Amino acid sequence: MSAPYEIRNNDTGRSKKQSMAELKLRRLNELNQRLQEDLNRRRIPVSEASMDLIAFTDKEPKDFMVPSRWGTIDKRDDPYAPQQSGGCCIIM
Repeated sequence: MSAPYEIRNNDTGRSKKQSMAELKLRRLNELNQRLQEDLNRRRIPVSEASMDLIAFTDKEPKDFMVPSRWGTIDKRDDPYAPQQSGGCCIIM
């Protein structure tokens, strides 16, 4: 009666498992490195960022689409109002 299993002469199964484990370890180390870089990135509180944003908007031209910040605008000064034509007719 022959043996139901073959005996392997070169054991590549173990080396494949080891190389897969090394690959997984390398990927985990790379992920860990990226996460460490993210963790070490400079961070600022929201309150500080909002103050920078407010300071930026104070320097920029007024945006009358935000009346809560800049107040209402007179109709004749409104840059978003429809333009009215000055003349009544064109003579040819």
